[in-house]
Amino acid sequence: MPLRIEDYAVIGDCETAALVGRDGSIDWLCLPRLDADACFAALLGGPENGHWIIAPEETAEVSRRYRPDTLILETVFTTREGRVLLIDFMPLNGKASDVVRIVVGLEGRVRMRSELIIRFDYGSTVPWVRRLDDGILRAVAGPQMLALKTPAPLRGEDLATLSEFAVSPGERVPFVLTHAPSYLPPPELPDPFAALNDTEQFWLEWSGRCSEAGPWSDAVRRSLITLKALTYAPTGGIAAAVTTSLPEQIGGV
Repeated sequence: MPLRIEDYAVIGDCETAALVGRDGSIDWLCLPRLDADACFAALLGGPENGHWIIAPEETAEVSRRYRPDTLILETVFTTREGRVLLIDFMPLNGKASDVVRIVVGLEGRVRMRSELIIRFDYGSTVPWVRRLDDGILRAVAGPQMLALKTPAPLRGEDLATLSEFAVSPGERVPFVLTHAPSYLPPPELPDPFAALNDTEQFWLEWSGRCSEAGPWSDAVRRSLITLKALTYAPTGGIAAAVTTSLPEQIGGV
């Protein structure tokens, strides 16, 4: 069943932004800018049009929040097997667009599954995918390239990249997805845990400059963070919405 628009949360790096559903699926992401073509366009159609879901294999209860005064999304899945935390964010490094997802075991031993379906050009172009010698997965379609790095096992099936793994309390499994032009050397992927710390510090410093607004301070800061996420840092322009480049149909203008 398709998610409602209110079931999506925003993560971004002040150059582009992604929509993350309550089910753990990134269903909309334009790279490398907010007005570029989408590589995940399931928001328009279905998973076959591009998405990246990380979630428990079995049915789960879901709760989520942003870390206070940041744009770091935390989703907790509770299953019969236990509880697991999914941390989603985009580092603000100014070098490349990265999506970092970290799975953290909280209770029990939870079996997880990742399904990555990359479809460039608003869900219409299937990339050529191969594994490099260093284990990084590289997906290329024309001038566009995405690189995926994770310690989790990966396999290809039906034009998708799948992973099954399990986490116990305290275990952390990171996934890093980085965009770069395909005609340049493969980019250096960030350390996920250092990037998490740097991203948190950026948002805390930025939101900490907000003046107090009495009982509405939290709501005001959250609104400002959202506006900051929609701001294209190189120019200061603000997009009307994360879906500013949404076409009317798959493959449309």
